[in-house]
Amino acid sequence: MDSESSQIAELRISYRYVKQHAWVIQALNGFLSAYFVEQPEFRVQRHFEDLESGMHVWVCEIPAPSTMSRLLRRLKADVPAFRCTELHDAAGRPQYVIDCPDTPCAG
Repeated sequence: MDSESSQIAELRISYRYVKQHAWVIQALNGFLSAYFVEQPEFRVQRHFEDLESGMHVWVCEIPAPSTMSRLLRRLKADVPAFRCTELHDAAGRPQYVIDCPDTPCAG
Protein backbone atom coordinates (compact mmCIF):
# COMPACT_ATOMS: atom_id res chain seq x y z
CA MET A 1 0.00 0.00 0.00
CA ASP A 2 1.48 3.37 -0.84
CA SER A 3 1.76 5.95 1.92
CA GLU A 4 -0.27 8.56 0.00
CA SER A 5 -3.43 6.46 0.13
CA SER A 6 -3.02 5.19 3.70
CA GLN A 7 -3.13 6.69 7.15
CA ILE A 8 -1.72 5.60 10.50
CA ALA A 9 -4.21 5.37 13.36
CA GLU A 10 -4.03 3.95 16.85
CA LEU A 11 -6.64 1.75 18.44
CA ARG A 12 -6.29 1.93 22.22
CA ILE A 13 -8.03 0.07 25.02
CA SER A 14 -8.08 1.69 28.46
CA TYR A 15 -6.61 0.03 31.51
CA ARG A 16 -10.03 0.12 33.20
CA TYR A 17 -11.75 -1.67 30.29
CA VAL A 18 -9.01 -4.33 30.20
CA LYS A 19 -9.34 -4.86 33.97
CA GLN A 20 -13.08 -5.48 33.59
CA HIS A 21 -12.79 -7.60 30.42
CA ALA A 22 -9.29 -9.11 30.28
CA TRP A 23 -10.23 -11.56 27.49
CA VAL A 24 -10.83 -8.63 25.11
CA ILE A 25 -7.10 -8.27 24.32
CA GLN A 26 -6.94 -11.73 22.79
CA ALA A 27 -10.34 -11.27 21.15
CA LEU A 28 -9.22 -8.00 19.56
CA ASN A 29 -6.03 -9.59 18.24
CA GLY A 30 -8.16 -12.26 16.54
CA PHE A 31 -10.71 -9.70 15.33
CA LEU A 32 -8.00 -7.54 13.72
CA SER A 33 -6.44 -10.58 12.03
CA ALA A 34 -9.82 -11.53 10.59
CA TYR A 35 -10.47 -7.93 9.55
CA PHE A 36 -7.19 -7.97 7.59
CA VAL A 37 -8.39 -11.07 5.68
CA GLU A 38 -11.53 -9.15 4.66
CA GLN A 39 -9.78 -5.80 4.09
CA PRO A 40 -6.22 -6.52 2.83
CA GLU A 41 -5.44 -2.78 2.74
CA PHE A 42 -5.80 -2.74 6.55
CA ARG A 43 -2.66 -3.66 8.50
CA VAL A 44 -1.63 -3.82 12.13
CA GLN A 45 1.93 -2.54 12.29
CA ARG A 46 2.45 -3.10 15.97
CA HIS A 47 0.74 -4.01 19.26
CA PHE A 48 2.15 -2.96 22.62
CA GLU A 49 1.18 -2.04 26.15
CA ASP A 50 1.81 1.59 27.05
CA LEU A 51 3.34 1.26 30.50
CA GLU A 52 2.62 4.86 31.47
CA SER A 53 -1.15 4.70 30.84
CA GLY A 54 -1.71 0.94 31.07
CA MET A 55 -3.44 1.01 27.68
CA HIS A 56 -3.03 -1.64 25.03
CA VAL A 57 -2.26 0.02 21.70
CA TRP A 58 -2.54 -1.28 18.15
CA VAL A 59 -0.84 0.91 15.53
CA CYS A 60 -2.80 0.35 12.32
CA GLU A 61 -2.32 1.33 8.71
CA ILE A 62 -5.74 2.11 7.27
CA PRO A 63 -6.77 2.91 3.69
CA ALA A 64 -9.25 5.65 4.70
CA PRO A 65 -10.54 7.26 7.90
CA SER A 66 -13.92 5.59 7.39
CA THR A 67 -12.21 2.22 7.87
CA MET A 68 -11.98 2.79 11.63
CA SER A 69 -15.66 3.75 11.91
CA ARG A 70 -16.62 0.55 10.11
CA LEU A 71 -14.22 -1.51 12.23
CA LEU A 72 -15.56 -0.04 15.49
CA ARG A 73 -19.19 -0.67 14.47
CA ARG A 74 -18.38 -4.32 13.82
CA LEU A 75 -16.35 -4.61 17.00
CA LYS A 76 -19.36 -3.50 19.08
CA ALA A 77 -21.08 -6.78 18.15
CA ASP A 78 -18.17 -8.87 19.48
CA VAL A 79 -17.08 -7.31 22.78
CA PRO A 80 -18.81 -5.87 25.87
CA ALA A 81 -20.32 -2.39 25.62
CA PHE A 82 -17.80 0.41 25.25
CA ARG A 83 -17.47 4.09 24.58
CA CYS A 84 -14.99 5.16 21.92
CA THR A 85 -13.39 8.58 21.94
CA GLU A 86 -11.37 9.92 19.01
CA LEU A 87 -8.32 11.90 20.02
CA HIS A 88 -5.22 13.02 18.11
CA ASP A 89 -1.56 12.78 19.08
CA ALA A 90 0.96 15.62 18.68
CA ALA A 91 1.53 14.65 15.03
CA GLY A 92 -2.22 14.74 14.32
CA ARG A 93 -2.63 10.96 14.03
CA PRO A 94 -6.04 9.73 15.16
CA GLN A 95 -6.25 7.67 18.34
CA TYR A 96 -9.44 5.72 18.99
CA VAL A 97 -9.72 5.03 22.72
CA ILE A 98 -12.06 2.25 23.85
CA ASP A 99 -13.19 2.60 27.44
CA CYS A 100 -16.03 1.56 29.73
CA PRO A 101 -19.28 3.26 28.75
CA ASP A 102 -19.66 4.92 32.17
CA THR A 103 -16.17 6.50 32.26
CA PRO A 104 -16.31 10.31 32.36
CA CYS A 105 -14.61 12.08 29.47
CA ALA A 106 -11.12 13.38 30.09
CA GLY A 107 -11.09 17.10 29.44
